[in-house]
Amino acid sequence: MFKNIFKYIPFLLLLFFMSCAKRGSITGGAKDTIAPTLKSSFPENYSIKFQGNKIKLVFDENIKLKDLNKQLIISPPMKNEPLIIPTTPTKNLTITLKDTLLPNTTYSLNFGQSIADNNEGNPYNQFKYVFSTGDYIDSLALGGKVKDAYDKEVASFVSIMLYEANEKFNDSTIYKENPRYVTNTLDSLKTFRLENLKAGKYFLIALKDNNKNNKFNPKSDRIGFNKQIVTIPNDTVFELELFKEDLPFKAIKPAQASGNRLIMGYEGKNYTQETKPKITLKSKGDILPTIVTKIAKKDSLQIWFKPLKVDSLSLNVVKDNYKKDFTFKIKKQKNDTLTLKAVQSGVLNFRDRFTLESNTPLVKFDKSKIKLIDKDSAAVNFTTAYDEYTQELYIDFKIEEAQKYNLKMMPGAVTDFFEKTNDTISFSTSTRNRADYGNLILSLKNVKRFPVIIQLTDEKGTIVKATEYTDSKTEIEFNLLEPFLYTLRAIYDDNKNKQWDTGSYLEKKQAEEVIYLSKEVDVRTNWDVTQTFDLSIPYTPEPKKKKEKEKKKSSSF
Repeated sequence: MFKNIFKYIPFLLLLFFMSCAKRGSITGGAKDTIAPTLKSSFPENYSIKFQGNKIKLVFDENIKLKDLNKQLIISPPMKNEPLIIPTTPTKNLTITLKDTLLPNTTYSLNFGQSIADNNEGNPYNQFKYVFSTGDYIDSLALGGKVKDAYDKEVASFVSIMLYEANEKFNDSTIYKENPRYVTNTLDSLKTFRLENLKAGKYFLIALKDNNKNNKFNPKSDRIGFNKQIVTIPNDTVFELELFKEDLPFKAIKPAQASGNRLIMGYEGKNYTQETKPKITLKSKGDILPTIVTKIAKKDSLQIWFKPLKVDSLSLNVVKDNYKKDFTFKIKKQKNDTLTLKAVQSGVLNFRDRFTLESNTPLVKFDKSKIKLIDKDSAAVNFTTAYDEYTQELYIDFKIEEAQKYNLKMMPGAVTDFFEKTNDTISFSTSTRNRADYGNLILSLKNVKRFPVIIQLTDEKGTIVKATEYTDSKTEIEFNLLEPFLYTLRAIYDDNKNKQWDTGSYLEKKQAEEVIYLSKEVDVRTNWDVTQTFDLSIPYTPEPKKKKEKEKKKSSSF
């Protein structure tokens, strides 16, 4: 009997151990959320009487470098970037300085968020290595914030610079020389703080430095500046507004686009029919008849000329003090032909003008050969207007709700610059009910001065067919608006030219002041929205969750 019991003991032991075992999976433990830290440095961080050209940093775990070229800010800037190795995961970083250091100067190497642990990428936020070639570390600081002079949101990675206000500084310094001190707003901050500064007098500059060379290039960079010299120490919170300067006019050599058209690019502001440059086209000294028009949303002009058999043409461009002559070859190419296209091919909104775009510039109009009728075939009275610069023909009439319109143009209704006329052509459009639109009644508060331009825009700042200009009124109505989440923008039009004007560093002129309403205004169908716009309250972004909730709510209407 006992023999039989002993025979089953190994089997019972196996069952026992199997029942004790628990199934599971290897999790690797809790996720690492701790950033690396500096364990030691040689020379020690915040050393004085610094000599030599090598720095060694030792961290408590393996780190990796991320976006070092964007994140690393060295102040004062060095002409030659230091060599930082290795670029592979490591606990030890070696920095080799390639510049001759200035005497009695505090240097700061701010790594931003470029140092992170190798496993989870936790950044060592705003780690700085500071040293002085003198007997002490400069400890003064200056702070402030950056905003865009026109746009609602400011760009990321804005450089903040201090130049010493001494006999060496002049208006060309910021174009040619490095600043004494520099910091950066990085990608998520709109505030700045310059640290380890020496007492003194400085010029304060903000720069969206697209070339990353610490020098102002008006062609690519935005600039902001404080008009007065800044004395340090200073506890003022400075605000710098970035703007893109209007470049002086400069013509780019024209190129032939067709047998009867040239395209000429240019640098400068967005010119109008009245302010565009004077352009003279010649063939062997003879002036040719031309029409100059604008290419929409491009810094380019079209020069239209009647086809002729020549090998070359010359072009003279004059704008203020600018004069330039071009000579270029002419090749045989296909000519542009007259076509018309309706901008509103579907619904015509009440705030729109029914607009036709012409492919070639128009010069003659015969209203007797144009007929506009409604859905009942009743004739509708209309007037026409033509904008030669934009090549747009406007058909203006009283727009009724829930209507259908047909515009018929008989042959010869319009004649273009090349004496070509249209064939029979028709355009159709329709309108909605007034109840499909909303109204906005706007009350302006704390207006500092007039006139003021009020604009309704989308979230990107593009004007959405609604602009009002007021010399004194503080109650403004925007009627028959399409349902939309609108952004409100106010512009103090100080020079009274009915448009926003940018600033100029050389002229020490700030851009015209712009104020945004902090929240978007939800205009819905068949609603009257009353909104107060206090121009004394600066723009502060709404929380993202709130904005997303409002957009979702609006989309249901």
